[in-house]
Amino acid sequence: MKVELLVVEDCPNEGPAAAVVRRALDEVGLSTVRITVRLVTSQAEAEQLGFLGSPSVLVDGRDPFAEANRRPAMACRLYRDDTGVSGMPPIRRLRQALRQAADTAAQ
Repeated sequence: MKVELLVVEDCPNEGPAAAVVRRALDEVGLSTVRITVRLVTSQAEAEQLGFLGSPSVLVDGRDPFAEANRRPAMACRLYRDDTGVSGMPPIRRLRQALRQAADTAAQ
């Protein structure tokens, strides 16, 4: 499994988001999976990657939090869940996405 954290330079949520991703991986039994941090440096690169803002998590090349109406952007990203809005991906949904990716890979 490949897990990437896409960020823009000086993203204030990079560290906290990396911690959430690491915790989610550990909690679903994927503690050996590495997190690769990738710096997105241009709008063209953002469009090529489908980068919806910083930080973004890709699991096997797919953004499990992608929203159809969002356009790629060199901006901060906000995530919505049952508790409100945050600059980090919600761990519950991240665990679910990781489990699904692991199940798909096992088949």
